[in-house]
Amino acid sequence: MQVTNTLSEGLKREFNVVLGAQDLAERLTTELVSLKDKVRINGFRPGKVPLEHLRRVYGRQVMGDVVQNLVNETNRKIIEENGIKLALEPKIVFPEDEAAVEAAITGKGGLEFKIQLEILPKFDVKDFGGISVTRQVASVEDKTVVDALARMAAQARPFSARKEGQKSKSGDRVTIDFVGMIDGVPFEGGTGTDIPVEIGSGQFIPGFEEQLIGLVAGDTVIVKATFPAEYSAANLAGQAATFNTVVKGVEAPGEAKLDDDFAKTVGMESLDKLKDAIRSNISREYEAAARRKTKRELLDALDGQYDFDLPPALVEQEFNGIWSQVSNDLQQAGKTFADEDTTEEAAREEYLGIAKRRVRLGLVLAEIGDTAKVVVSDEEVSQGVMDRARQFPGQEKMVWDFYRQNPQAIAEIRAPIFEDKVVDHILASAKVKDQTVTAEVLLNEDDADDVKPKGKSKAKAAAKDDGDAGADEKSKAKAAPKAKAKKVADGE
Repeated sequence: MQVTNTLSEGLKREFNVVLGAQDLAERLTTELVSLKDKVRINGFRPGKVPLEHLRRVYGRQVMGDVVQNLVNETNRKIIEENGIKLALEPKIVFPEDEAAVEAAITGKGGLEFKIQLEILPKFDVKDFGGISVTRQVASVEDKTVVDALARMAAQARPFSARKEGQKSKSGDRVTIDFVGMIDGVPFEGGTGTDIPVEIGSGQFIPGFEEQLIGLVAGDTVIVKATFPAEYSAANLAGQAATFNTVVKGVEAPGEAKLDDDFAKTVGMESLDKLKDAIRSNISREYEAAARRKTKRELLDALDGQYDFDLPPALVEQEFNGIWSQVSNDLQQAGKTFADEDTTEEAAREEYLGIAKRRVRLGLVLAEIGDTAKVVVSDEEVSQGVMDRARQFPGQEKMVWDFYRQNPQAIAEIRAPIFEDKVVDHILASAKVKDQTVTAEVLLNEDDADDVKPKGKSKAKAAAKDDGDAGADEKSKAKAAPKAKAKKVADGE
């Protein structure tokens, strides 16, 4: 075997590998000898099959395995001997001449191929002591707790049928059947039976619920409404529709009395305990919002500290993921880049910048974590899987089995945990100043985007550095060894 480094340019490496015919023949013979005691061929006793007969029967198949194993061994050897840290999986380039490959597989010649690599950049981890960030702090006001209780009471209030002939009012619950049509033709998903609608709740498209006021059980009405321009189904967005509607029942709302008995209906011992639980939940929400903003500010500071070459393929992969999401969102909304006051060329440049930021910060967080020997325990991963399973009531076992059987899915759980631990490690040394603010300021995310794209569309917002999820570079903080900074499927 002969290995020659033919390219060392930036983060790209290329090695030319020559496997001699003699090397291949010797490895093939070794594999066939080990096969003698394993195969059963009619006319021969076990272990007595002539080597040449095995070569005729299994030579091509075994040689394929020999070549694959030698390629893998060579790849590992190159990485180990050169101290290479891969950005992505190596690319193996075999000769375009099929005859040359065929000669190697049939044992009539050697094989020459190339191994193309992209490596991770080397850089020094900088001191965190010079980083200053702000942590916003807001107290949970009594009014906020009272308002939350009122919403709970509204959701739990009982409904009772109105007397015969009484017309529906705002706040009533009306049970209806309907058939939706556009230009007189029923559309998919536009039919409903025994659908409860709380008038004024905003559950249906604008203008629908208001037309259910003043009706009694048994009435029929044609409701006219227009789907919003940004409706999720592109084929319905902006379309005017009619709904042939039958009222089957009208119920008036009652009141849910806020007392200890009400608290017990939601699993609490008393109303005071329920208030404490609500306050605690809101406090956790505030803490999570504060952490998201602090983390964004920290990532901005880190992004300003580091400037190094990025693996082109890794950036391209990240950009393609963002661009696909942006394109899909625009398509679903029935919009174009012109609607966003930009052009496709300008948008590509903008999102390429976001992709580069993600990759750069992912590599920085990964290196900081490795340097600090940050590890994620099996117990933390198990807890993460359990938290994910709880999001799917009744399907917990199925979710648990999915993660248990899929290492890549487990990496998706491990990555954001690792990243959060790295962020905590940095914040422990950085200068963190508390700033008291109102809840409105704390929960306002508009002033804390990692990258502030021009335009206001869903597509633009979706391509932020995952700031809303609180895991801006979660996919690159700690992925598999072969692709340490590779994005793991997102998300939370």
